[in-house]
Amino acid sequence: MYLCGVIPQRMYIVIAGNIGSGKTTLTEMLAHHYHWEPKYEQVTYNPYLEDYYKDIQRWSFPMEVFFLKERFRDLMEMQKSGKDTIQDRSIYEGVYVFATNNKRMGNLSDRDFDTFMELFGHMTDIARYPDLMIYLRASVPHLVHNIQKRGRECEQTIQLEYLKGLNDLYEDFIYNKYKGKVLTVEVDNIDYQHNPKDFKDITDKIDGLLYGMFPLNE
Repeated sequence: MYLCGVIPQRMYIVIAGNIGSGKTTLTEMLAHHYHWEPKYEQVTYNPYLEDYYKDIQRWSFPMEVFFLKERFRDLMEMQKSGKDTIQDRSIYEGVYVFATNNKRMGNLSDRDFDTFMELFGHMTDIARYPDLMIYLRASVPHLVHNIQKRGRECEQTIQLEYLKGLNDLYEDFIYNKYKGKVLTVEVDNIDYQHNPKDFKDITDKIDGLLYGMFPLNE
């Protein structure tokens, strides 16, 4: 039930969270619940990837620019679609978490990273912020449990320190860098996939933020 019958159009929601936090599952469930169009990160051929693994420092910058270009294209397509959309991972965490982590690991020079961030800034000047970012906050043990449970071969060699580093960057991104509306969901002790009450708790909070008495961006 929407207050006064007013249903916002072209809603843009983002699910953010570390590897194994449950983003895709919640995206699917919320898309079904609200009749939003789900948007998942494209598995696109990256022409720099093979060279990147041969010489990470040499090819990190063009590889990150390629990913940025693809995410920006997805963002523009969503904004032009005229559909209410929920996205599994956004351009923002691609930059503030994963590209920043590449810089922190020494794979991007200061000059390249500054250029990359300036390009990102010009892109996001054009794009609209999400109406709501839902941040799935999870401890490293919880992430490891989920990663092991789903059994993707490519993820089984992820190091604990890598997950911890990404968690630290997510915290900085959400609470210090990001300027939009955020709903933080502590996922360690809930099971929204199998417990209807846990899922309802999330949708109740979303309803209050998106369809409550006060404008979202007030």
